[in-house]
Amino acid sequence: MISLLISFAVLLVGFIVYGRVTEKIFSPDDRKTPAIAINDGVDCVPMKTWKAFLVQLLNIAGTGPIFGALMGAVFGPVVFLWIVFGSILGGAVHDYMSGMISSRHKGASIAELSGTYLGKAAKWIMRVFSVVLLVLCGTVFVTSPAGLLDKLTPDWMNGTFWSVVILVYYLLATLLPIDKLIGKLYPIFGVLLIVMAAAVIGGIIFSGGKYTIPEISLENLHPEGTPIWPYMFITVACGAVSGFHATQSPMIAKCIKTEKVGRKIFYGAMISESVIALVWAAAGVAFYGTTQLLNEALAGGASNVVYEISTGVLGVFGGVLAVAGVVVCPITSGDTAFRSARLILAETFHLEQKKIKNRLLITVPLLVTGGLLTWFAIANANGFQIIWRYFSWSNQTLAMIALWVATAYLLKKGKYRFGSLLTAFPAAFMSAVSLTYIMMASEGFRLGQTVSYISGAIFAITLFVIYLVFLIRSQRKNKI
Repeated sequence: MISLLISFAVLLVGFIVYGRVTEKIFSPDDRKTPAIAINDGVDCVPMKTWKAFLVQLLNIAGTGPIFGALMGAVFGPVVFLWIVFGSILGGAVHDYMSGMISSRHKGASIAELSGTYLGKAAKWIMRVFSVVLLVLCGTVFVTSPAGLLDKLTPDWMNGTFWSVVILVYYLLATLLPIDKLIGKLYPIFGVLLIVMAAAVIGGIIFSGGKYTIPEISLENLHPEGTPIWPYMFITVACGAVSGFHATQSPMIAKCIKTEKVGRKIFYGAMISESVIALVWAAAGVAFYGTTQLLNEALAGGASNVVYEISTGVLGVFGGVLAVAGVVVCPITSGDTAFRSARLILAETFHLEQKKIKNRLLITVPLLVTGGLLTWFAIANANGFQIIWRYFSWSNQTLAMIALWVATAYLLKKGKYRFGSLLTAFPAAFMSAVSLTYIMMASEGFRLGQTVSYISGAIFAITLFVIYLVFLIRSQRKNKI
């Protein structure tokens, strides 16, 4: 348990110290943000800082910091290290830069920013890649809460029933102005999410010795021998580094009143999400006692594991409240996933979004696609796992690209050239993770471990060398 408490403390120090370093390198100023300069009453709407923080937290805190953390805990308490340092050095930097750079480009999406800083080809690749990721994400965030709600309601309210209900809600959340539904519900859901996470970890810690949280070690405890590299770094995304966040931060970038609140909102929300991930990783290994038993429980579905932990630690009433808090996470990310997809497609086809008919023109096909994928996930025994694996890889690949976009941005800002190392290091790291995984994974090229490791390393080193070449050239050109 000492390791867990230290991990919480390190996250707090990371927010205070490294968050300020990140903020200083970006240098927020007093320029008008999209919420003030544009204020279209639909997507660009001023929000109070506390509300923007809670909306951002719920946007990014889907099933990732819960389901992903539980699946990551199968590797053992080594997962604590990835959650803590991945978040401070990579994830929170990624989220902050994605949001702040977007704010300086009228709330542009990560796809548009890729075009601006990496070229037209990158823009079109990212447009397709982002929309596919968001639809997959929206689908994951339909099936997982539907499965949990199925357990809490009468038999006639099954997974299919709740999937339809959630998709209808997604339609409204995608279409309506951000302050009408999302802005009113999210603060309430945010408090519920935080209270429930606190209740679960409190139940574990104050169980009178019934549950024991193991201390951090570098040992791989995965019962099937799955290697930590790169699988753990793909499995635990939203609690450490997640490309999905690069699609969500621009949404709140349209709502902040001033750039100077960016660290609290973007960096702070990521650190808060990592706290939630630590809670569920710790709860998983403590409740089941061994990674073998946790892995066996996960074979029956992550939703079942969440339900068992919640009811086992807090009792029936407390468990229902805890599961309700967990249901909030995916639903409040799924709706904004489809909303982000709408905004990216609107940018692509130059459709202004003040008119409801233009929003409907994009939203309906998106939700129909999400509905078909949901049906696939429900109809196939391994449907959810298949969608989750592709979502996880595409998620981390998007994080890699977003970090390189941020690096290119900093390189082009004269006084920030050395500061670009802030994003270049995690960008290279995620490049190695993404390529290594797709080379050896069952849904990838299924190559051997040695070949995959070497390929990932060469890919990351090559990109970093290219970055260094541009850094040196820019220094010479500007006589820095």
